[in-house]
Amino acid sequence: MSEEIQLVYTGSRAEGLWVQEILKENGIGSILKDTLASSVKGGWADGSPADALLIYVENNNLEKAKSILKEYFAKRKPLKNDNDKS
Repeated sequence: MSEEIQLVYTGSRAEGLWVQEILKENGIGSILKDTLASSVKGGWADGSPADALLIYVENNNLEKAKSILKEYFAKRKPLKNDNDKS
């Protein structure tokens, strides 16, 4: 990955799409990488659905994105068997 983008989220696809929407609503574009879907398309399933989605943002949005996601994770109710992803 380019040094111009940074990873801000690793988790499930379901929550990751919600996280991407939160970033979008706050004017932050993002790049998704679904490692599980990519491996399935390649002919094998590799990885866990719990951490299959990666979200990257540009460096100039990194601090704002981290702040927004920190607030989101602090407010949301934990899911059963949820690991701390923040």
